[in-house]
Amino acid sequence: MIALGSDHGGYDLKQEIKKYLEKEGYEYRDFGCENKESCDYPVFGRAAAQAVADGICEKGIIICTTGIGISITANKVPGIRCALCADSTSARLTRLHNDANVLALGAGIIGTNLALQIVETFLNTDFSGEERHKRRIDLIEGK
Repeated sequence: MIALGSDHGGYDLKQEIKKYLEKEGYEYRDFGCENKESCDYPVFGRAAAQAVADGICEKGIIICTTGIGISITANKVPGIRCALCADSTSARLTRLHNDANVLALGAGIIGTNLALQIVETFLNTDFSGEERHKRRIDLIEGK
């Protein structure tokens, strides 16, 4: 299951991502927001990230206008490795090398077509499992 979260700036893109996930057969849970009224991204970014950290969802996708604030919020949740991506190469490499479990997107930075390509890449790329990358993830986690 994929955890989704956005603020008002990411609401429209989140709706497009939901359509993509449904078309591709992914289950998801939307942790808000529910409309385009001004709201606070930390509430929804944290809720989606916590669902991933707790094992309720396998991965997360979170969206605000730039992706910056919501990614900072998600990375405050222990066990989350959230990557802000604006291209498919970054999405692929963060899965391969960092085993990122949450993707952050900036709806005001990238368009829908690119965002959906990034989502597809993120969801369809597995962690490489290479020892050097495992070692680095352990260092990130303070192990």
